[in-house]
Amino acid sequence: MNMPAIRAGFVGFGEINTPREVIERKCREARKRLEKLGVELVVTAPVSDDPAGRDVARAGAELAAREFDLLIVCVAGWIPSHAVIAVADRFAHKPMLLWGLAGWKERGRVVTTADQAGTTALRKTMQDMGYRFKYVVDYLDAPPDMSKILGFARAAQAAARLRGARIGLMGYRDMNLYATLHDGMSLRAKIGPEVEVFEMLEMVQGIAKLDPRAVADCCKGMRQRWKFRKSAADATVRKAAELYLAVSGKVAERGYEAVSLCDVDGVKKLLQFPPAPVFMLLGEKDGVCTIPENDTMGAVTQLMTRYVTGQIAAYLEFYEFTKKGMLMGVPDYVPGEVVAGPVTVAPSAFGKLGEGLLNVSRIKTGRVTLARLTYTGDRYSLHLVTGTARKPRPWEECGWAPPAPRLPSLEIDLDGPVDDFVQKVLGQHYILSYGDNTEALKDLCGLLGVGIV
Repeated sequence: MNMPAIRAGFVGFGEINTPREVIERKCREARKRLEKLGVELVVTAPVSDDPAGRDVARAGAELAAREFDLLIVCVAGWIPSHAVIAVADRFAHKPMLLWGLAGWKERGRVVTTADQAGTTALRKTMQDMGYRFKYVVDYLDAPPDMSKILGFARAAQAAARLRGARIGLMGYRDMNLYATLHDGMSLRAKIGPEVEVFEMLEMVQGIAKLDPRAVADCCKGMRQRWKFRKSAADATVRKAAELYLAVSGKVAERGYEAVSLCDVDGVKKLLQFPPAPVFMLLGEKDGVCTIPENDTMGAVTQLMTRYVTGQIAAYLEFYEFTKKGMLMGVPDYVPGEVVAGPVTVAPSAFGKLGEGLLNVSRIKTGRVTLARLTYTGDRYSLHLVTGTARKPRPWEECGWAPPAPRLPSLEIDLDGPVDDFVQKVLGQHYILSYGDNTEALKDLCGLLGVGIV
């Protein structure tokens, strides 16, 4: 995913008796560190505690004239708290980063502008005033660690992007499941996305209006972009192409950033084929998050994860627990982004279903983060764990026409006790991202008022 640039307001602070050129130099160096990370800055000159309050008035007006995702309060030297709050309070509705810079060495001694005197006087004040902020400091004798700042900035941007993001559900409550349900009003109020439901009948009617050339091109593209383990019937490929084109049109029309389809009781039962290639194409060509079975909480977790990591945020479900973790996989598809090697498909049949295209690709291994959002009433929480994903042992799911396909899967060894995870598990689908993304996700939850499990 091409992550949009983060836009941050930046205002530095230093007491009026500290040499102005020192405060300006330190703020300038801090800005360069941010810009090196790709952060676009809305900058105002450093603010002092001048008795007339001219700096405060000027900074507030200049920052208010531009849009940004978060405000960076950069303390470059001691500053009475009132001068900082006078600027920051104008942006109390936005996430803030309270950042204290460090001193430097000169002629064998440390020179300090008492930056952390300023930040320590502010931290609890900002907390008591209800600001949504993160507090970070630079350390003497240590290279600057910008990862926490970048992670929080991504979280601030993600919180803004979630507000009004659209999720499309074709159908509702597949298999009459409970764990996939959502409360539209509290979800919109607390997290931000709008969930829209559209009918499968609309998609079937749309298929009848498709240009045959577009269908033929899509079928050709599927055969070219994926490795087929064995030959698939033209009718199998065509059915997937037709439904994809219909759903893709709806995605473009409504601007959906995540999609979930009524899988078992919808496409499989009524149209008689599994929608795996439809999901695959939606991820690869339309760039949207996808998850089956009308799983709204899974789709929201995908957007939260994607907005802070830039990853596709694939879903996996549980098959078995082990003493170290679990065997997780999917009965249908994974997005191409998480595939190790070529995306590989094979025509397969399950139970009474007709032939459909099944993704049989291998999944990338390594350090991973697993997450799932839940709610009770209007209280939301995110279950968050890390572990190491490795190649799974040989296994198969009962019910597939022999020879049973090798389903995309991983064995994940958790960093913490498995029993603790099992007793807190929230549903059959969890969202996968690579690397340890816990801090950025926790920052996002802190901004949204979401608890951590």
